[in-house]
Amino acid sequence: MAAKTLTRMDLSEAVFREVGLSRNESSQLVERVLEMMSDSLVEGEQVKISSFGTFSVRSKTARVGRNPKTGEEVPISPRRVMTFRPSHLMKDRVAAGNRG
Repeated sequence: MAAKTLTRMDLSEAVFREVGLSRNESSQLVERVLEMMSDSLVEGEQVKISSFGTFSVRSKTARVGRNPKTGEEVPISPRRVMTFRPSHLMKDRVAAGNRG
């Protein structure tokens, strides 16, 4: 089974079909929503989409890692990482899809 990827173009096309905006307006709407989400995450805010999940940014401290091939210890610098926590409804939908 080949994996399908949902793209910005797919989202724009869905807005075009479902909402009735022009293709250009649909594309601008999708871009603006994604831009707002990105900007919020950069500012350290959470992005919570009801029945879908929550995106957030977490700070990780510096630590010592290990190169799995050589076993050599290497420093890992502090960084910010994005995390996603799916809602219970999303978890249930995905799990139900596995039963087919």
